Amino acid sequence: MLRKLSCLLAFLGAPAFAGGLQIEVAGEGANGTIVIDLFEDVAPNHAARLKELAAAGAYDNVVFHRVIDGFMAQTGDVKFGKLGSDMRRAGTGGSDMPDIAQEFSDIPYDQAGIVGIARSQDVNSANSQFFIMFGPYPSLNGQYTVVGKVTEGQDVVDAIKRGRGGSGQINGQPDVMKTVTVID
Repeated sequence: MLRKLSCLLAFLGAPAFAGGLQIEVAGEGANGTIVIDLFEDVAPNHAARLKELAAAGAYDNVVFHRVIDGFMAQTGDVKFGKLGSDMRRAGTGGSDMPDIAQEFSDIPYDQAGIVGIARSQDVNSANSQFFIMFGPYPSLNGQYTVVGKVTEGQDVVDAIKRGRGGSGQINGQPDVMKTVTVID
């Protein structure tokens, strides 16, 4: 069934997906489920990494450490972003796996729910962190790998506790991905 749907999406010009992620979010701002379809044909290495980390339970209890109103909510720091750890380092880590080279595409950051891969200044430094858009942000086009799209739960994304200022640093307790599972 999934293969037929992927073929239909490709025929219609939409990216095919390789299953996805189901994220259970809890916190002061958001509570609920987010479903993300991953675009395996667009960013196969990034999609595989997210699925691998989710299957291993690495994303469970990881906080949304950087949330900028009108821009995006960032999470996925499996090294320093676990709930209950020293949040001053959240956002500075990744996984123990090697970084992934960029997989830029022509899919634009033109709507809420687009999922991108976070990185440092080096375009080939993606590892475990990702972000979900609150709305369009065209300056990211061609600069950050698009790996998927929220298909359910954008209202949960929109409720994630916002940070302060341009850095989006969370004041107090951040919202958290309680569990992240791979779905087909």
